[in-house]
Amino acid sequence: MNEPVIDLTVISAVVFDTDGVVTDTARGHAAAWKHVFDAFLRGRSTPFDIRDDYLRHVDGRPRLDGIRTFLAARGIELPEGAPDDEPGAPTVHGLGLAKDRLFMEQVDKYGVAAFPATVALLHELRRRGARTAAVSASLHARKLVGSAGLTHLFDLMVDGNDAALMNLPGPPDPARYLEAARRLDLPPAKVAVVVSALPGIEAGRKGGFGLVASVTTNAVTTNAVTTGGDGAGAHVAVPDLGELGVSGRVLPLTS
Repeated sequence: MNEPVIDLTVISAVVFDTDGVVTDTARGHAAAWKHVFDAFLRGRSTPFDIRDDYLRHVDGRPRLDGIRTFLAARGIELPEGAPDDEPGAPTVHGLGLAKDRLFMEQVDKYGVAAFPATVALLHELRRRGARTAAVSASLHARKLVGSAGLTHLFDLMVDGNDAALMNLPGPPDPARYLEAARRLDLPPAKVAVVVSALPGIEAGRKGGFGLVASVTTNAVTTNAVTTGGDGAGAHVAVPDLGELGVSGRVLPLTS
């Protein structure tokens, strides 16, 4: 079986999701969501499943979209509320603020780890002349990537603040990945995206990117990767980015 590769004779830049691909923060997000949702669901529904519910309804989506999607799956509707709601208030914004506060408390206390295989891949891509970018739904993405010591490995980032300012919808809409490609001054067909969550896979295919690579660390995502030319899944899927090779070289950028 041939090794899956990013071919730099046809791909000029690679856009990485942050959570679960660059930074090892997905477990922290899931734990924070469980704490917040379980407190809210008490007396209303069964507890939040930290694996299945997180992967199906929350992972890879902007925070408020994840709340709406999960609660809809439970047949629960909440008022939207406002950004100045009390954290934990029974509104979409209130639950989102509670989760955000809890997650960032853990980041401030324990820091952020990067996946070694991703760091190695970033170094190899840049050594060969490829450009790199990061995309995140988080308002704190720059802090998280900086805490992991990786800011210098990305040419640019599109985060939750950019999305709010530009009104960019989150995955499965490809708008945020397309904005990264636009800032790189490249057509999507010359850009690869590396994702881990189902909405990111869908966004990559909808956006017409030259390569959609998925880190398939769970059964839910594995079941959704491509099995042919139906355009629904990732082009390649690996359990670890250490198994994703790089070939070829792009020309050095000129000023």
